[in-house]
Amino acid sequence: MNGSTPQPPRKRLFVALMGFTCILLIGIIYLLWWVPTKGLANFHPDLPRIVGLVFGTLSLLAVLGTALLVLTTALGKDILFTRFMRLVVIKFLLPVIETMGKLFGIPKDTIRQSFVAMNNSLVSSQRLLVPADRILILLPHCLQLFDCEIKVTGDINKCVRCGRCDIKGLADIAQKYRVDISVATGGTLARKVIIEKRPKLVVAVACERDLTSGIKDCYPLPVIGILNDRPYGPCFNTRVDVEKIDAAIASVLVGS
Repeated sequence: MNGSTPQPPRKRLFVALMGFTCILLIGIIYLLWWVPTKGLANFHPDLPRIVGLVFGTLSLLAVLGTALLVLTTALGKDILFTRFMRLVVIKFLLPVIETMGKLFGIPKDTIRQSFVAMNNSLVSSQRLLVPADRILILLPHCLQLFDCEIKVTGDINKCVRCGRCDIKGLADIAQKYRVDISVATGGTLARKVIIEKRPKLVVAVACERDLTSGIKDCYPLPVIGILNDRPYGPCFNTRVDVEKIDAAIASVLVGS
Protein backbone atom coordinates (compact mmCIF):
# COMPACT_ATOMS: atom_id res chain seq x y z
CA MET A 1 0.00 0.00 0.00
CA ASN A 2 1.65 3.24 -1.17
CA GLY A 3 -0.15 5.53 1.20
CA SER A 4 0.32 9.09 2.32
CA THR A 5 -1.02 10.46 5.56
CA PRO A 6 0.12 14.02 6.24
CA GLN A 7 1.50 14.85 9.65
CA PRO A 8 -0.54 17.32 11.70
CA PRO A 9 0.34 20.64 10.05
CA ARG A 10 2.45 22.94 12.20
CA LYS A 11 2.78 26.61 11.44
CA ARG A 12 6.12 26.98 13.23
CA LEU A 13 8.08 25.74 10.20
CA PHE A 14 6.49 28.45 8.08
CA VAL A 15 7.14 31.00 10.85
CA ALA A 16 10.81 29.94 11.10
CA LEU A 17 11.32 30.23 7.34
CA MET A 18 9.47 33.52 7.40
CA GLY A 19 11.91 34.83 10.01
CA PHE A 20 14.87 33.67 7.94
CA THR A 21 13.38 35.37 4.89
CA CYS A 22 13.01 38.59 6.88
CA ILE A 23 16.68 38.48 7.91
CA LEU A 24 17.72 37.78 4.33
CA LEU A 25 15.57 40.65 3.07
CA ILE A 26 17.16 43.05 5.56
CA GLY A 27 20.61 41.88 4.42
CA ILE A 28 19.70 42.55 0.79
CA ILE A 29 18.31 45.98 1.71
CA TYR A 30 21.54 46.81 3.57
CA LEU A 31 23.69 45.76 0.61
CA LEU A 32 21.57 47.81 -1.78
CA TRP A 33 22.23 50.80 0.47
CA TRP A 34 25.89 50.17 1.37
CA VAL A 35 27.30 49.28 -2.04
CA PRO A 36 26.37 52.49 -3.89
CA THR A 37 26.86 54.84 -0.90
CA LYS A 38 30.11 56.39 -2.10
CA GLY A 39 28.79 56.88 -5.60
CA LEU A 40 25.66 58.62 -4.29
CA ALA A 41 27.76 61.10 -2.32
CA ASN A 42 29.27 62.29 -5.60
CA PHE A 43 25.82 63.51 -6.68
CA HIS A 44 24.85 65.09 -3.37
CA PRO A 45 26.34 64.71 0.13
CA ASP A 46 22.90 64.11 1.68
CA LEU A 47 21.89 61.32 -0.73
CA PRO A 48 23.48 58.44 1.26
CA ARG A 49 21.61 59.58 4.38
CA ILE A 50 18.30 59.93 2.54
CA VAL A 51 18.63 56.56 0.82
CA GLY A 52 19.73 55.02 4.12
CA LEU A 53 16.59 56.39 5.79
CA VAL A 54 14.40 54.86 3.07
CA PHE A 55 16.09 51.47 3.29
CA GLY A 56 16.06 51.63 7.10
CA THR A 57 12.30 52.21 6.98
CA LEU A 58 11.87 49.22 4.65
CA SER A 59 13.91 47.06 7.05
CA LEU A 60 11.81 48.21 10.00
CA LEU A 61 8.59 47.42 8.11
CA ALA A 62 9.91 43.92 7.32
CA VAL A 63 10.72 43.30 11.01
CA LEU A 64 7.44 44.73 12.27
CA GLY A 65 5.42 42.81 9.68
CA THR A 66 7.09 39.53 10.64
CA ALA A 67 6.61 40.23 14.35
CA LEU A 68 2.97 41.11 13.78
CA LEU A 69 2.36 37.87 11.90
CA VAL A 70 4.00 35.83 14.65
CA LEU A 71 2.00 37.58 17.38
CA THR A 72 -1.28 37.22 15.47
CA THR A 73 -0.83 33.48 14.99
CA ALA A 74 0.56 32.91 18.49
CA LEU A 75 -2.18 34.82 20.30
CA GLY A 76 -4.99 33.91 17.91
CA LYS A 77 -6.22 37.50 17.89
CA ASP A 78 -6.82 39.97 15.09
CA ILE A 79 -4.23 42.53 16.22
CA LEU A 80 -3.78 44.70 13.11
CA PHE A 81 -4.24 44.31 9.37
CA THR A 82 -4.86 40.53 9.47
CA ARG A 83 -6.55 40.49 6.08
CA PHE A 84 -3.64 42.40 4.53
CA MET A 85 -1.17 40.06 6.24
CA ARG A 86 -2.92 37.08 4.65
CA LEU A 87 -2.35 38.78 1.29
CA VAL A 88 1.37 39.20 2.04
CA VAL A 89 1.70 35.58 3.19
CA ILE A 90 -0.25 34.14 0.25
CA LYS A 91 1.01 36.27 -2.62
CA PHE A 92 4.56 37.11 -1.55
CA LEU A 93 5.93 35.01 1.30
CA LEU A 94 4.70 31.60 0.13
CA PRO A 95 6.63 31.49 -3.18
CA VAL A 96 9.74 32.93 -1.48
CA ILE A 97 9.54 30.43 1.37
CA GLU A 98 8.99 27.52 -1.05
CA THR A 99 12.23 28.58 -2.75
CA MET A 100 13.99 28.77 0.62
CA GLY A 101 12.69 25.32 1.51
CA LYS A 102 14.05 23.93 -1.73
CA LEU A 103 17.50 25.31 -0.88
CA PHE A 104 17.35 23.64 2.54
CA GLY A 105 16.01 20.36 1.15
CA ILE A 106 12.59 20.71 2.81
CA PRO A 107 9.86 18.94 0.79
CA LYS A 108 7.39 21.29 -0.84
CA ASP A 109 4.42 19.43 0.66
CA THR A 110 5.87 19.92 4.16
CA ILE A 111 6.03 23.67 3.57
CA ARG A 112 2.51 23.64 2.13
CA GLN A 113 1.22 21.82 5.21
CA SER A 114 2.74 24.52 7.39
CA PHE A 115 1.33 27.23 5.11
CA VAL A 116 -2.18 25.78 5.45
CA ALA A 117 -1.80 25.79 9.24
CA MET A 118 -0.58 29.40 9.10
CA ASN A 119 -3.48 30.42 6.88
CA ASN A 120 -6.00 28.69 9.17
CA SER A 121 -4.51 30.50 12.16
CA LEU A 122 -4.84 33.88 10.44
CA VAL A 123 -8.44 33.13 9.41
CA SER A 124 -9.23 31.97 12.95
CA SER A 125 -7.71 35.12 14.44
CA GLN A 126 -10.28 37.21 12.57
CA ARG A 127 -12.98 35.63 14.78
CA LEU A 128 -15.40 35.48 11.87
CA LEU A 129 -19.07 34.79 12.49
CA VAL A 130 -20.84 33.58 9.36
CA PRO A 131 -24.49 32.57 8.84
CA ALA A 132 -25.04 28.96 7.77
CA ASP A 133 -26.28 29.90 4.30
CA ARG A 134 -22.98 31.68 3.54
CA ILE A 135 -20.69 28.76 4.46
CA LEU A 136 -19.55 26.27 1.81
CA ILE A 137 -17.94 22.88 2.42
CA LEU A 138 -15.88 22.03 -0.67
CA LEU A 139 -14.71 18.45 -1.13
CA PRO A 140 -12.54 16.57 -3.65
CA HIS A 141 -14.25 13.76 -5.58
CA CYS A 142 -11.57 11.28 -4.42
CA LEU A 143 -13.23 11.12 -0.98
CA GLN A 144 -15.90 8.95 -2.56
CA LEU A 145 -15.04 5.30 -3.09
CA PHE A 146 -13.69 4.73 -6.59
CA ASP A 147 -16.06 1.84 -7.29
CA CYS A 148 -19.21 3.54 -5.98
CA GLU A 149 -21.87 3.53 -8.69
CA ILE A 150 -23.65 6.61 -7.33
CA LYS A 151 -21.53 9.61 -8.24
CA VAL A 152 -22.15 12.55 -5.94
CA THR A 153 -20.22 15.17 -7.92
CA GLY A 154 -22.51 18.16 -8.28
CA ASP A 155 -25.15 16.80 -5.89
CA ILE A 156 -24.06 15.18 -2.64
CA ASN A 157 -27.70 14.42 -1.78
CA LYS A 158 -27.45 11.46 -4.15
CA CYS A 159 -25.38 9.73 -1.46
CA VAL A 160 -27.33 6.78 -0.01
CA ARG A 161 -25.43 7.04 3.33
CA CYS A 162 -24.01 3.52 3.19
CA GLY A 163 -21.10 4.63 5.37
CA ARG A 164 -18.35 3.00 3.30
CA CYS A 165 -16.61 6.34 2.80
CA ASP A 166 -16.51 9.70 4.57
CA ILE A 167 -19.07 11.30 2.27
CA LYS A 168 -21.85 10.08 4.60
CA GLY A 169 -20.38 11.83 7.65
CA LEU A 170 -19.74 15.01 5.68
CA ALA A 171 -23.25 15.05 4.24
CA ASP A 172 -24.60 14.57 7.76
CA ILE A 173 -22.58 17.59 8.98
CA ALA A 174 -23.93 19.74 6.13
CA GLN A 175 -27.46 18.67 7.06
CA LYS A 176 -26.80 19.23 10.78
CA TYR A 177 -25.65 22.83 10.28
CA ARG A 178 -27.69 23.47 7.11
CA VAL A 179 -24.67 24.62 5.14
CA ASP A 180 -23.93 24.13 1.44
CA ILE A 181 -21.69 21.22 0.49
CA SER A 182 -20.26 20.42 -2.93
CA VAL A 183 -17.95 17.82 -4.44
CA ALA A 184 -15.67 19.09 -7.20
CA THR A 185 -13.56 17.15 -9.70
CA GLY A 186 -10.90 19.83 -9.98
CA GLY A 187 -9.91 23.44 -9.55
CA THR A 188 -11.99 24.72 -12.45
CA LEU A 189 -15.21 23.20 -11.12
CA ALA A 190 -14.34 24.31 -7.57
CA ARG A 191 -14.02 27.92 -8.74
CA LYS A 192 -17.31 27.62 -10.62
CA VAL A 193 -19.06 26.36 -7.47
CA ILE A 194 -17.65 29.25 -5.42
CA ILE A 195 -18.80 31.81 -8.00
CA GLU A 196 -22.29 30.28 -8.05
CA LYS A 197 -22.67 29.86 -4.27
CA ARG A 198 -21.01 33.18 -3.33
CA PRO A 199 -20.04 32.02 0.19
CA LYS A 200 -18.45 34.26 2.82
CA LEU A 201 -16.28 31.39 4.06
CA VAL A 202 -15.12 28.08 2.59
CA VAL A 203 -14.12 24.95 4.50
CA ALA A 204 -12.08 23.01 1.94
CA VAL A 205 -10.72 19.48 1.99
CA ALA A 206 -7.86 18.58 -0.35
CA CYS A 207 -4.22 17.59 -0.61
CA GLU A 208 -1.41 20.07 0.10
CA ARG A 209 -1.04 21.19 -3.52
CA ASP A 210 -4.75 21.73 -4.18
CA LEU A 211 -5.39 23.43 -0.84
CA THR A 212 -2.49 25.83 -1.35
CA SER A 213 -3.65 26.62 -4.88
CA GLY A 214 -7.25 27.04 -3.74
CA ILE A 215 -6.36 29.37 -0.87
CA LYS A 216 -4.34 31.54 -3.27
CA ASP A 217 -7.08 31.60 -5.91
CA CYS A 218 -9.83 32.42 -3.42
CA TYR A 219 -8.18 35.37 -1.68
CA PRO A 220 -9.62 37.58 -0.17
CA LEU A 221 -12.34 34.98 0.53
CA PRO A 222 -11.33 33.24 3.81
CA VAL A 223 -10.66 29.53 3.44
CA ILE A 224 -10.16 27.02 6.26
CA GLY A 225 -8.11 24.18 4.82
CA ILE A 226 -8.34 20.57 6.02
CA LEU A 227 -5.77 18.12 4.67
CA ASN A 228 -7.05 14.75 3.52
CA ASP A 229 -5.47 11.39 4.28
CA ARG A 230 -4.27 9.26 1.36
CA PRO A 231 -3.91 5.67 2.56
CA TYR A 232 -3.98 4.34 -1.02
CA GLY A 233 -2.00 7.14 -2.65
CA PRO A 234 -3.12 10.43 -4.19
CA CYS A 235 -6.59 10.94 -5.67
CA PHE A 236 -7.87 7.47 -4.78
CA ASN A 237 -10.21 6.53 -1.92
CA THR A 238 -8.93 9.34 0.29
CA ARG A 239 -10.19 10.02 3.80
CA VAL A 240 -10.68 13.03 6.07
CA ASP A 241 -11.21 13.55 9.79
CA VAL A 242 -14.91 14.45 9.83
CA GLU A 243 -14.65 15.87 13.34
CA LYS A 244 -12.23 18.54 12.08
CA ILE A 245 -14.85 19.71 9.59
CA ASP A 246 -17.47 19.78 12.32
CA ALA A 247 -15.20 21.81 14.62
CA ALA A 248 -14.27 24.25 11.83
CA ILE A 249 -17.92 25.03 11.07
CA ALA A 250 -18.92 25.27 14.72
CA SER A 251 -16.12 27.82 15.31
CA VAL A 252 -17.46 30.30 12.75
CA LEU A 253 -21.20 29.67 12.69
CA VAL A 254 -23.38 32.52 13.93
CA GLY A 255 -25.16 31.56 17.13
CA SER A 256 -23.11 28.41 17.77
